[in-house]
Amino acid sequence: MVSPTQTTGARLTAEERRWVKVLWTLNEAQPRWFVADTALDLGRGGVSRLSQVTGMSRMTITKAIKEVCGRGALQPAAIGRIRRAGAGRKRIEESAPEVTKLIARIVEETTAGDPMSLLRWTSKSTRTIAEQLARLGYRIDPSTVGRYLNDLGYSLQANVKTKEGPQHAARDKQFRYINRLVKAYIKTGDPVISVDTKKKELVGEFRHAGRTWQPRGEPVEVHVHDFPHLGRGKAVPYGAYDIARNRAVVNVGISHDTAEFAIESIRRWWRLDGRRLYRDAHQPLICADSGGSNGPRLCAWKLGLQVLANEIGMPITICHYPPGTSKWNKIEHRLFSLISLNWRGRPLVNYETVVNLIGATKTRTGLRVKAVLDTRTYQKGLTVEAEALRDVQLRPHRLHPDWNDTIESLSA
Repeated sequence: MVSPTQTTGARLTAEERRWVKVLWTLNEAQPRWFVADTALDLGRGGVSRLSQVTGMSRMTITKAIKEVCGRGALQPAAIGRIRRAGAGRKRIEESAPEVTKLIARIVEETTAGDPMSLLRWTSKSTRTIAEQLARLGYRIDPSTVGRYLNDLGYSLQANVKTKEGPQHAARDKQFRYINRLVKAYIKTGDPVISVDTKKKELVGEFRHAGRTWQPRGEPVEVHVHDFPHLGRGKAVPYGAYDIARNRAVVNVGISHDTAEFAIESIRRWWRLDGRRLYRDAHQPLICADSGGSNGPRLCAWKLGLQVLANEIGMPITICHYPPGTSKWNKIEHRLFSLISLNWRGRPLVNYETVVNLIGATKTRTGLRVKAVLDTRTYQKGLTVEAEALRDVQLRPHRLHPDWNDTIESLSA
């Protein structure tokens, strides 16, 4: 148990601070009985909370609860033998002070990747470190190892995606250029959409990450294994997000993510939202990634945009984000992340469920989503003839023409 001058790291209420000071004045048995009785009063979560407040282990509190419940009213005679102050087994740092250095060395070796470390290719957990110390002749509990690691400044942490690799020299210029164009198009009342394909999802009774409210003891039962043949196929959501109006149209495909599918998805956005909301538009601006079905080097993408420009009767401007910067695409964090939140913990048992969950995605800031199912089959690996590309009225921009261009409409 911690002393009044120590801290467990937990935030204490004024009442908790008072009785923790009192606990320190009691003898060996009384504090744990008081803590056990308090834990029973708190109910669910009481043991964990009092373990944080007092520094007692959960095992000690649980054992004391059994003692309290078993004896009923505790009598002074039932207290038994009380050890004198300072008695009992010494902490290992007192009997073997070198253990601290050994733990630090083991962790440093595995962190630095020392090939001679016994834990180099094993899980660096408190249990495996305790087993390694046992082989060296030191018996130590994994929880004690955890306490040492905290004292040494270590904590449990996950990997963090921060290493983006080499950045393109024109990255910042391209970002600024896209930002200027977006502002200019919105100011003139022209549509600006951010497009991309969301991660493909298995359709069927498969486990879906996250949790949702269900009657207690009645979780939704799903397949143990995520074998594709157990389901109904894959859902391929391609979204077109209207940046100015905070609206989106998501086309859910059932076959492949191809350039033809991407163009059809943008066409559906125009038919469902674009032409109704932008009656006086002069030309739309499309912001897309530099890879996937809408990559700047795909001939089928350019040819499909030419067909679309002819259909709507106005030029289309396309700006691509530099390679490796797809997370900056507005659709990722303004639409796709919210869809994932909306369907978390729900098995996508059929395509109707996928479409309905996407269409039901809303936010307090006014996001509205339309979702449609695309039952067409799109073939992969189709080639575009050179003669067909001659009809593409491509006008590259002066700044990085590989990423920015405008396709003129032949019917304008």
